[in-house]
This record gives sequence, structure tokens and C-alpha cells, in this order.
Amino acid sequence: MKEPARTLAWDDFRLIDAVAATRSLPAAAGRLGLDHSTVFRRLNAIEATLDQPLFERHRSGYTLTPAGEEMAALAARVDEDITAVTRRLAGQAPAPSGEVRIATSDSLLSDLLMPMLARFRAANPAIRLDVVTGNAALNLSRRDADVAVRATDAPPDTLVGRRAARIAWALYGAAWVEHSADPAESAHWVCLGDNLSGLKVVRFAQAVVAPGRLAARFDTVLGLAHAVAAGIGVGHLPCFIGDSWPGLTRLMPPDPAYASDLWLLTHPDLRHTPRVRALMDHLAEAIAAKRGLIEGTSPQEAPAVSSGRG
Repeated sequence: MKEPARTLAWDDFRLIDAVAATRSLPAAAGRLGLDHSTVFRRLNAIEATLDQPLFERHRSGYTLTPAGEEMAALAARVDEDITAVTRRLAGQAPAPSGEVRIATSDSLLSDLLMPMLARFRAANPAIRLDVVTGNAALNLSRRDADVAVRATDAPPDTLVGRRAARIAWALYGAAWVEHSADPAESAHWVCLGDNLSGLKVVRFAQAVVAPGRLAARFDTVLGLAHAVAAGIGVGHLPCFIGDSWPGLTRLMPPDPAYASDLWLLTHPDLRHTPRVRALMDHLAEAIAAKRGLIEGTSPQEAPAVSSGRG
């Protein structure tokens, strides 16, 4: 590699950031106030200086190479530092700004996080949220996401963050269905699919529920909750869903064996970034206020927030 520290200028980093954000040379040119040919020529010159490509060219647009990810991340950090220093010198408090990509599950988003994100946006209008839902673990080291809100008892060692609560699970049924004294022995069941076999409640259903009593399986917790509410069968649900939906009724107390930790996680390189830190702090405080619901207890019985990871 040539010597980028002495040859690349700040405008070069701004160009890299613009192409990474828009994935298109014309869009990046419009963002920078340049013409398409100038952006094309300057990008080629930057890659020649570094002696390696920063983007892969596809029909669908420009995607970052590993070297490009490093340069784009550096450009974002430098831009934030410049903005913070400029505001501080001007006597203004630096407000967090920019985009934060959040990875979480559909059930956590719809039944727990959405009102929290609404309040966060109201307090931080300069921050844009990009929310990605799914149960697959995204690679935060490659910037698939900036913050992950996940239910797990084994967060990756490569990430840092804090344990915000412990998610309790209990057995629920539809509120309008008449249940026997022991629904676990007599009712039809619904459960989660093999894609979530890491959850303890899934292993319970696989081991205990007879195939003839299993009415349906679902690949998301949110889908399972709707199935229970519709009366398809009884099933284990997180208490923050089961105790808040009017169409559900708790049939048994939460079983501590099925509980899992709720973590707020980020990459070590991002934990001091103002926009990431602002979101992490806001979510930690908001989740603490809901800990009684999340842990299946009254708010007065909820314990304090537990340990952190850096």
C-alpha cells in the first residue's frame, strides 16, 4: 500500500463516505455538489493511491470492500470529530447526529422498543434510525449494524454493552378459550421452529410435547404470539408480550429455567460515538422502567440493572 496518510485529503474521505452512503456515483455526486465524471475520476485516483479497490461494482450499485469499510468508518469518525470541535469552539453543545443502524427481533421491536425509539427520535431529531429485524446475528464488526438489541445468554466476546434486563417466559393461552386446570397436560400446543432451537422453551417443546398435541410451529416469536391469541394452542411467550396483550392470559407462573438476558450491544470502536452512546443510554433507561413487565414481576419487585461489558 502507498502512503495514504500523506496523500489523501479530507475531501477524499468525504467522497468515500458519500459513495458508501448512496451506493451510486450520480447520487454521491449530487450529495457533494460535483458532476458524475469528477466523482468517477477522483474515486479511481483514491483507489490508485491506496493500491486497492474500496468498492465492488455491481449492477445494483457500489458495495464496500473490507478496505472500503475501514476507510468509510474512519471518514465517519473524522466527520463527527470535526463537527464536535466546531460546535464546541462556537460555544454550542454538540448534539448527536447521523445514522444509527439497529438490529433486533420483530417481537422486541413491536412490543417493547418502538415507543422507546419514538421518544428517542423526539429528543434527538438529528439522528436517523435504520432498523433491521430478524433473528440472525448480524456482524457488527462489518457494520451490518451499529447497535444490537438481543435476547441471549452468551453475547459475542467481540462486542461490548450492558445487560438491561432478564426476559421471563411463561405459558399463555387465548383469553377467550376455557382452559383446564392443567392446560400443559390437556391442551394443543404451538411452539417456535427449529430456527430458534437455541431458546430453552423450544427445546422444552421438542422434548415434552407429543407430536399429536402440537398444532403448529412458527419461525418468529411475534407469529407465535398471534397464534396463541387466535386460540390455535397454548404456548410459551415472553412476559412482555403475554402480560400486555389483552387477548392473552397467563396460565402458569414464569419458569426461571426459560429466561434469557436482554443485551444492548455494540462494537468497541463505536461505543464512544455520540449517536451510538446516546441511543444505548436512552434504551437502557427506558428498558429499566419496563423491567417489571419484562421480567414478569411487578415494577416494585424488579431488581437493579446487572453487569456491563465495557
